[in-house]
Amino acid sequence: MLGIDGGTQLKYLAERAPDGLTVAEYGEWLGLVLLGELMEQPLGAAGLERPGLHLSEQLLRVRGKDGMLRPLRANRAQRSYEERRGTENIVLKARQMGITTWVAGRMFLRTILRPGTLTVQVAHNQTAAEEIFRIVQRFYDNLPTALHDSILCRSRDNRRQMVFSRLDSEYRVESAADVNAGRGLTMQNLHCSEVARWPREAAATLAGLRAALAPGGELVVESTPQGAYGCFYELWNRAGDGAMVPHFFPWWWEESYVGAAVPAAEQTVEELALAEREGLTAEQIGFRRRQRAQFRGMARQEFAEDAASCFLASGDCIFDVAMLERRLHSASEPMERSEGGRLWMWFAPKAGRRYVVGVDPAGGGADGDFSAMQVVDVDTGLQCAEWQARAPVREAAAVAMRVARRYNGAVIAVERNNHGSGLLACLEYQELNRAGETEVVVYAHEKVAGWPTTALTRPAMLARVGAAVDSGAGLLQSSRLLAECKTMVRHRNGKAAAAAGCHDDCVMAMAVALSVRVEVLAGWKK
Repeated sequence: MLGIDGGTQLKYLAERAPDGLTVAEYGEWLGLVLLGELMEQPLGAAGLERPGLHLSEQLLRVRGKDGMLRPLRANRAQRSYEERRGTENIVLKARQMGITTWVAGRMFLRTILRPGTLTVQVAHNQTAAEEIFRIVQRFYDNLPTALHDSILCRSRDNRRQMVFSRLDSEYRVESAADVNAGRGLTMQNLHCSEVARWPREAAATLAGLRAALAPGGELVVESTPQGAYGCFYELWNRAGDGAMVPHFFPWWWEESYVGAAVPAAEQTVEELALAEREGLTAEQIGFRRRQRAQFRGMARQEFAEDAASCFLASGDCIFDVAMLERRLHSASEPMERSEGGRLWMWFAPKAGRRYVVGVDPAGGGADGDFSAMQVVDVDTGLQCAEWQARAPVREAAAVAMRVARRYNGAVIAVERNNHGSGLLACLEYQELNRAGETEVVVYAHEKVAGWPTTALTRPAMLARVGAAVDSGAGLLQSSRLLAECKTMVRHRNGKAAAAAGCHDDCVMAMAVALSVRVEVLAGWKK
């Protein structure tokens, strides 16, 4: 707007002005609009800073770490973000860098300075959403009181929503735990906070929110790392190839992160190298030592130092993440795809060899878990084929029989928990041994059909998958299996299972196959 002539500007502003404003209120509205246009201007030809840096300091107040109210003055990370931001941004950061506060402030200003704006911030849970809204409420409370009573009068104000009817603008803070977050809206600003910690199907939630963002709308996806898996990890790895601007902020960008000084003579080789490379002080090395002693293995996650190790060292994966990464980089494409593209084959059956088909069944609903199968060579433990689909148990049973017949009459080992009983019933009542076809056998544990996954058997099952990962022999071929392995974490209750929003069906089918392989090698008989 600032690039057009004065007469056109006046007409443009008059057409946008809300009805029913007094002369004084129109002046306030006009001032807000002009500030909003100014805020969006990029770095000038003379290298001037973005006006948004100064507007935040002039208009917004935050509570500092000392509890005192102070202007929102950009720190190093916030300044870097503001100077480099694009229309779509992804931020990987250490703890407490102030990015959530800065983005909240920027989007709050856009909401009140650009009429017709809807801003939505989505936190990972209800508690975080309420904390973000308190920050925004403080922004509003510390604006000039005269604005509260006129142009910025709120027509609606609940726990996490502000509606400015005279501006036709709205600010919302929602939780990713709400399956309807952002549904039915058209947003101009979207901030997705701590996406690595979003529950359930985080990728689907994020995709739905992004679809509701208006063309040209501003997007910020930010998080501290949590494991080398999930939609945030994948989005970060793709950021350099797309329209998203990546921002990484290591812990030493926060000036308050200092501790007792560690003289250079007492620093380790690693500490000396880091200090030299990043220009760290003895006090910052002292802080690093203290955090590593306190957080131990989680320090690299909470206080990230680089954009690779912070993922690989986080999430408490039960398998060797570095080995998984190496296998993923070298994983080959299947030599054949069949069964509608859902059966992947790397090694065809060989005459005289024995095979096991491990099956992890599911209900087959469109939004439910996947069923999965793994074909393993009994003598070597080599993964030969893999099937994965959201399919009803009858279809899964039919596929299992076809695959088993193809692999020399392989033993079909079905996890009998939950939906497994239905799949086993389908196998029992279908013709397993048709005339002229290869005979197949259904595994029975202690004379009961199927494999039992219990609190007693599960640790050993997953340990066998871990041994296959660690072997270095390239036993596991599937990229989707290896990716699932990265999501298998130790939860607070001690159970090893897929992280929130992830699946473990390929892993568990492999665990069944490898466990029954041991039984077959030991001379199992039906």
